[in-house]
Amino acid sequence: MSDPFAQAAQALATAPARAEKLARNLVARAPQDPRPRLILASALRRQGKCQDALALLVPLAQAYPNAARTRYELGLCLRAIGHGAEGMVQLEAATQLDPSLVEAWQALADASFATGDAARELRANAALARLDADHPDVGRGAELVVLGRCDQAEPILRQFLLKQPNHAQASRLLAACYVAARAFDHAETLLRHAISLKPDDKLARFDLARSLFARQQAEAALAELAPLEAAEPANPAYRNLRAGCLALLGDDAGAEALHASLAQEFPENPRIAVNHGHALRTKGERDAAIAAYRRAIALAPRTGEAWWSLANLKVGTLTAQDGATMRGLLADKSLPDVDRLHLDYALGRACEDGGDAPQAFDHYAKGADLARRHYAMVIPDYAAEAQAVATRFTPEFLAERADWGVANASPIFILGLPRSGSTLVEQILASHPQIEGTMELPYMGAIASRLAAKGPQAVEEASADDIRQWGEEYLARAAVHRRLGRPYFIDKMPNNFRHIGLIRLMLPKARIVDVRRHPMASCFSGFKQLFAEGQEFSYSLEDLGAYYRHYLAIIRHFHEVAPLSVHTLIYEDLVEDTETQVRKLLEAVGVDFHPATLRFFENDRAVRTVSSEQVRQPIYRSGLDHWRAFEPQLAPLAQALGDALENWRD
Repeated sequence: MSDPFAQAAQALATAPARAEKLARNLVARAPQDPRPRLILASALRRQGKCQDALALLVPLAQAYPNAARTRYELGLCLRAIGHGAEGMVQLEAATQLDPSLVEAWQALADASFATGDAARELRANAALARLDADHPDVGRGAELVVLGRCDQAEPILRQFLLKQPNHAQASRLLAACYVAARAFDHAETLLRHAISLKPDDKLARFDLARSLFARQQAEAALAELAPLEAAEPANPAYRNLRAGCLALLGDDAGAEALHASLAQEFPENPRIAVNHGHALRTKGERDAAIAAYRRAIALAPRTGEAWWSLANLKVGTLTAQDGATMRGLLADKSLPDVDRLHLDYALGRACEDGGDAPQAFDHYAKGADLARRHYAMVIPDYAAEAQAVATRFTPEFLAERADWGVANASPIFILGLPRSGSTLVEQILASHPQIEGTMELPYMGAIASRLAAKGPQAVEEASADDIRQWGEEYLARAAVHRRLGRPYFIDKMPNNFRHIGLIRLMLPKARIVDVRRHPMASCFSGFKQLFAEGQEFSYSLEDLGAYYRHYLAIIRHFHEVAPLSVHTLIYEDLVEDTETQVRKLLEAVGVDFHPATLRFFENDRAVRTVSSEQVRQPIYRSGLDHWRAFEPQLAPLAQALGDALENWRD
């Protein structure tokens, strides 16, 4: 290479000291030419000599104010010496002067991540996605995907792929649209296709890992993540995903350690502080979790998730001043909906704790309305589903297949409605030396969804080998969560009541515990809870009433067609006469009484549900009738429940 400018520029990335030497020679030979001075400044910055670099860059920027690369280098230098705001101004200027300057957009994205400026980071990443594309249509689709507008991106990408089906980037981007729609099978197919076309595509492999994580397939996600981590062990996105996978697998200490290291490395990012708070809460470190959430709020007061996380501890962490601050934030019409709905739920909790039921309900209702729109809820036909269960799982159908599944008695399924006391029952059982508490395992639901996609005949036409294989699959996938070597383990996925028939077929010796609570108490507790995902029925009083009736219908069907297959425990009875109900519960799951189950609150196991703080204290009666303060506002719920209000115990 004979061009001395090209030699100096090429040396920057791998040999900045050599680039400095070459650039100094060029400056001496052509002192009026700005190019060698810019190369020299970049070489100095890369060696940590930012003050020396600034001495060159400041006069260059003044002399050539429209030079994008000069502004880019100046921005990096200013940030490196602690002048973050000034540095961001220069980086923004660089992207405006040259919208195709990838390095400036990447620096802007990285700086925005470090400072927790989510809006600016999103804008920079959208520009990067557009610039990375090799076709305008793919670029537009990429930009829309990053901005979260997958409904607009999907038709663009689908049309493009009809013409070029082997375009790896378009395949990856369309897969992202499928992930947003939770069509994970289609997403995985497209992502694996993209990787087959470009095996070294880091973005496609990372998207595949994230998709697998979203399906709660943590081990598979970690396998895809491993080569990416090997190449970039410091990548914060990879570390964050690993932490999520470890949490799914029950390694709460490992997950918290990763979140702690990220929080230390990026102390100005409120999202990282919130994630660290969640990990600390799961471990039972409440005070540290509160501190992490407070830090997120101090960094970015409009971070709705941090406010809701404080409120969701349910231990009176919000003050009167917090309430005033949240009201002020909600008055700001520019507040994003996702933050607004979190704040409405948080302020609802604060008002309820303060005894103002009407105001509390108003905020819960506003939050629920936003959640319905934000998550685009689609409510199933519960009546049709219940009828299908009753038609399929008859006494004769179950009897013919009684011994087809896996004769393994280790699983204990705790099910019912969310917020009905299932976490308390799990904590009681997990305090028994023969029973291990795991988490809300997704595997039964995943198997059921896969079968449902094949049509109603999938279960009816299944052979004994098919059903046994399903049972073996469930046990194999659950095994990774069994860390204590105890004979029994708990799967506390509440919505598994919809799969009781499948459980009876696959695992005929498994124990099933139905935890039931007064419908008004259960449904209202769900209504005022903002769930991390799912539970789409909980954001409408009418839908909650319909869901409760659906739940009763399913449980009652199996009480009738398979007597003693489900043990129903009434939450109110457990509160009023704990020891009697605990003894009956232990008998139902097949273990002897142990006194530790009555001192469940001393169990320091990790608890991942929203009831984590409540089950770390003795049972208290005061929460049974909280809903009565809201009775006037709950009339639509009472009407939707109908006769379930009177016969719910039957």
